[in-house]
Amino acid sequence: MEGRDITRVVLLACGSFNPVTNMHLRMFELARDHLEDTGQYRVVKGIISPVGDGYKKKGLIEACHRLEMARLATESSDWITVDSWESLQPDWVETAKVIRYHYDELLAAEQNNDDVDTVKYAKKRRIQENYFEGSSHHKKRDGLQLMLLCGADVLESFGIPNMWKQEDIAEIVGRYGLVCITRSGNDPHKFIHQSDMLWKYRKNIQVVHEWVTNEISATHVRRALRRGRSVRYLLPDSVVHYIQENDLYSAETERKNADVVLAPLQRNTGASSS
Repeated sequence: MEGRDITRVVLLACGSFNPVTNMHLRMFELARDHLEDTGQYRVVKGIISPVGDGYKKKGLIEACHRLEMARLATESSDWITVDSWESLQPDWVETAKVIRYHYDELLAAEQNNDDVDTVKYAKKRRIQENYFEGSSHHKKRDGLQLMLLCGADVLESFGIPNMWKQEDIAEIVGRYGLVCITRSGNDPHKFIHQSDMLWKYRKNIQVVHEWVTNEISATHVRRALRRGRSVRYLLPDSVVHYIQENDLYSAETERKNADVVLAPLQRNTGASSS
């Protein structure tokens, strides 16, 4: 396949990263292998975007620590980076808005490398373009695509009442595209089949099977840390050292936001935190 037929892809992972684990990093590698195996894509960058403190998730420690752990975890990677924009916002930012921000940043960087005429043409075509045109991946005229990278749990959360706005799901999946890494016990194909919205944009969802079972979860890691158990080899050593040096995870931190309504539910239902 000729180079001009290859779509360059940037993978964006949003989430708590509380803390970042080796499985978070593996998701990027799995997604890159899967996409490049198709012969249609070349993954050029991965971005980790930790959620801000305003998300109000139970046990969520301060964004400054989660950012630093993510930076330490990706120090050895030549293509996965960490972005602080989402983390530094005073209020929780919807994932669709985060994706829009990063896509605009990527476009701006691309346009800086083009001459004025090319930039004007690309902008004009982008403005005129229908976000949901066609049933295939939303491929931009410059051959650059931003895709949301997530686990099957995020895909299934689309079905939780008031967790997501339907228009945001349509934008994320219909306009940008999704790469979903499966975990054992999850059946994303079944969930896609059961959802009219996801079925409509099913061609924009890449499901990646992780055949080497890896059930590392940040929840299990925090539990082990609270109990004084070793988490070495579940997280990069630099992250383990940072947690130890800053005494980050304890029974007290796990109770943080315990009585607070999660930000998406607050916003989408009008509920207030108690």
